[in-house]
Amino acid sequence: MTPLTALPVDRVVRVRGADPDRIALLAAHGGPDAPAVLSHRFRTANRVAGFVGAVLDDLETAAIGLYPAWLPAAEHIDSPGGAGLAAVRALAAERAAGTPHFGPFLADLAAGALSGVPARRRFAPEIRARGLARAVADGLGRARLVLLMRVPDGLGAEAERTVVAGAEWLADRAGTGVWLCGAPLTTIDRLSAVDLPARAPTPRKPAGTVAAVEGRPHPRSWCEGALEAALARQPWATGRAWNQTYRSHALDSPVRLDLLWRNERCVVEIDGPEHCRPGRFEEDRQRDVRLQLDGFAVLRFTNARVRHDVEAVVRQIGTLIHQRRHEHPRGQ
Repeated sequence: MTPLTALPVDRVVRVRGADPDRIALLAAHGGPDAPAVLSHRFRTANRVAGFVGAVLDDLETAAIGLYPAWLPAAEHIDSPGGAGLAAVRALAAERAAGTPHFGPFLADLAAGALSGVPARRRFAPEIRARGLARAVADGLGRARLVLLMRVPDGLGAEAERTVVAGAEWLADRAGTGVWLCGAPLTTIDRLSAVDLPARAPTPRKPAGTVAAVEGRPHPRSWCEGALEAALARQPWATGRAWNQTYRSHALDSPVRLDLLWRNERCVVEIDGPEHCRPGRFEEDRQRDVRLQLDGFAVLRFTNARVRHDVEAVVRQIGTLIHQRRHEHPRGQ
């Protein structure tokens, strides 16, 4: 049992005396009894619908990055060509038949993850919220999802009301918990406050492999070379950097990021067969949580998918890069 299991996972609460970094790392190391924790950073909160929409878009990005972990038996479907899209839709319908997933939404999510063209506006926000929360939790191997939000200083009364109303909508419609950390809310008093129980020091995440080929594709990786060749033809792909060393904090072990857009805070990982092993899969999820908490979006592709349909991979990366540039035009 971890300290996080003592916190509510079905409503909005204020979590006092806890750094969001510690919460994310506890979740990553917590095992199946702990909820999946996904960080969302908001800059403005002018309207509830806009706030909720931004959270749902983040959830969809996370779900697509986790594909096919939430769709068993789809690991070997690497291309939307041929029968690929029909196959993942059939698998999604089959999975939904024995789970709380909504079949049409899960089928569209799987098709969007495979093709790199998500259909974000086809379904109502309520359907997206619940479907995405289930997919992300499944992809991380947890029963429940919690959204972790850091409240910035000086938010203002109107923005506080918008954030809390949006968080309550998400908790109700998506069936998630929402943990608000950071600055106290000065104008909202209806939320309960909880303390993260004291516990042994947070375990450090396993050390990653530091790249020896920083700045370019690995010479022994055909897939990295093929992806670079395809990206080199795209005007929007400027600013990319291969095999970068990243350290979240001074005391953390460095990790290698296969492909990084630093200004857009986007990471692309190319996974070989070894990433499907349970231990490695969990380590990858820990890395993703750490990066998400630091404000990065993470996409993962298998070697086989790059090999069989590199253009679809490029389209999906391009969709994310354009989205991030629209949201953060100055790379902030």
